[in-house]
Amino acid sequence: MMNIISRSDWDQFYQSHPESHLLQSGQWGKLKSAFGWEAVRVIDGDTGAQILFRKLLIGSSIGYLPKGPIGKITESFLQVINQVCKAHNAVFLKIEPDVFEPDDFSSNGSLLNGDNVYRTATIQPQRTIVLSLAGDEKAWLDNMKQKTRYNIRVAERKNVVVRETHDPDIFYDMVMRTGERDGFGVHTRSYYEKAYQLFSETGQCTILTAFYADMPLAGIMVFANGSRSWYFYGASTEHERNRMPAYLLQLEGMRWAASKGCLTYDLWGVPDYPEDRLESDFLDRHDGLWGVYRFKRGFGGELRRSVDAVDIVYRPFLYKLYKMIKNRGAE
Repeated sequence: MMNIISRSDWDQFYQSHPESHLLQSGQWGKLKSAFGWEAVRVIDGDTGAQILFRKLLIGSSIGYLPKGPIGKITESFLQVINQVCKAHNAVFLKIEPDVFEPDDFSSNGSLLNGDNVYRTATIQPQRTIVLSLAGDEKAWLDNMKQKTRYNIRVAERKNVVVRETHDPDIFYDMVMRTGERDGFGVHTRSYYEKAYQLFSETGQCTILTAFYADMPLAGIMVFANGSRSWYFYGASTEHERNRMPAYLLQLEGMRWAASKGCLTYDLWGVPDYPEDRLESDFLDRHDGLWGVYRFKRGFGGELRRSVDAVDIVYRPFLYKLYKMIKNRGAE
């Protein structure tokens, strides 16, 4: 009914499109299903989507299609996802394409027009820095800022050691300290545990931890699929920061991703401003993600921005009410 398929069939479809985003993987759907979402997977021809639904208190739901669909949007595919969303009493469906500017999503989503379709902000970070893993390690280092290369050498010289660890608890303890120190929102301990469990089982995730004298200083959780990899989560303590553990960690993350056959390493999230604004302001700004940009820019790479999300609205009144409540919550 409505082209809905099983998880196993979806995994087969997903694996036949090896360059697809991790957020469309069956494991990601299972992860979100453990935390209040329902994952529904549909295929129409060579186009497919994993849609996440979350129930609202009023008996409706919201739909979210992160970093998809896989394949081109056709009229018949659009009919399929509309049917699925209406069957789930969705107020709206947010489609977040896996497309970077200046690529034109309009050719893929030209059918997404009409009074019930709105261009909106994304949920996932819209601007990021993507590093190339092509060539050897010397090529990576040559692409980095001189200060970043220096800090990597500092970490090595000051006896920082990076190891793969299999205990999400150590990582979560550092995440909590980072969130409290820098004012970032964090997931629950069980969320990180589940994410690591699901993706490490398939060899698509690792936790790398930087130690000094067996004391954990910082950690990152890195994911891979096909030729793409992502640094989604990171954390650090206040200890021994002069040893620059975070810099060596990222190099080790790149090494791990390259060992998986990845050609790109996505640093996942910087302030959403044009490059000239980022470069002119990053030394003076310390709020929000500006400190993150200051760190990530040192690794070189290409500043990329994903295209806007699209909301397909099925229940206009409830959509306006939902947006109003969300906007009040953000104040």
